Amino acid sequence: MAARTDLDWIAAFLDAHAAEQGAARNTLLAYGRDLKDVAGWLTRKGTGFVDANRAEIEDYLAGQEAAGLSAATRARRLSALRQLYRFAHDEGWREDNPCLQIRGPGRTRALPSVLSVEDVDRMLTAARESGRTTGDRLRNTCLLEVLYATGLRVSELVSLPVAAVRGDPRMLLVRGKGGKERMVPLSPPAREATRAWLSHRDAEADRLRHETGTPPSPFLFPSRGREGHLTRVRFFTLVKELAAAAGIDPASVTPHTLRHAFATHLLQNGADLRAIQTLLGHADIATTEIYTHILDERLRALVLENHPLARDDAGRG
Repeated sequence: MAARTDLDWIAAFLDAHAAEQGAARNTLLAYGRDLKDVAGWLTRKGTGFVDANRAEIEDYLAGQEAAGLSAATRARRLSALRQLYRFAHDEGWREDNPCLQIRGPGRTRALPSVLSVEDVDRMLTAARESGRTTGDRLRNTCLLEVLYATGLRVSELVSLPVAAVRGDPRMLLVRGKGGKERMVPLSPPAREATRAWLSHRDAEADRLRHETGTPPSPFLFPSRGREGHLTRVRFFTLVKELAAAAGIDPASVTPHTLRHAFATHLLQNGADLRAIQTLLGHADIATTEIYTHILDERLRALVLENHPLARDDAGRG
């Protein structure tokens, strides 16, 4: 039997990870990119996964730090390597895991920037007014209204099946990471925007079917691209365009910023953290707890800016 190459290791690991843990496609792509980067570095050093030792793995990680990669990226690559070697040990390809004793970089979680309610309103207004055609404006409005109403991940939003919104539902059934399903509520403005976009979308689909024989798309936001629906990259660009149209610095806004706004505004208005965890699809409540830190920071700033005893010129008597 031919010796396994590093690429064989990666392919087998990713197949097993997908089958056993139901890992999302984007997660598998990230693991694949990280492990191929390590494999390339090891090849240049004249070794590979089957022979690499702890010192060589540490040299790789040190080189990544010197190259300016963030602590989060280096921690993710070390995690991918640990899992690869755990898999290789289970398969009998290695008798040890050279990564077990390596300490990863500390990961500090930066607080996400948060849009105010007024900022979100301005972006929604821009969505209703920006676009070359009526269809563009209806689609843009639906995208932003649904995102702000549900806090969906970008991949969940752009790949929504059209069947999910048939019948004007008050709740959406969403398939999230690892194939896990959850229900999220649609606000009245989101339902209205969805009805308007769906009517236009269906009329356009009927026109194309009659004129060209093109079958209707199964997606709410169809596209002619390979994936068949609006891509994450295009939506990222669209959000930047709408931020600029709303007079907001595009550098401070991403689709994920609107997801953060959804969670933070719910928390500000008294929503339970466990409920927000469920709506966001977080597996661990610790991930959701970052929003309490955002509120702590904003409350602290509010006190420092407005409390008379917090001012530098406050009297002492």
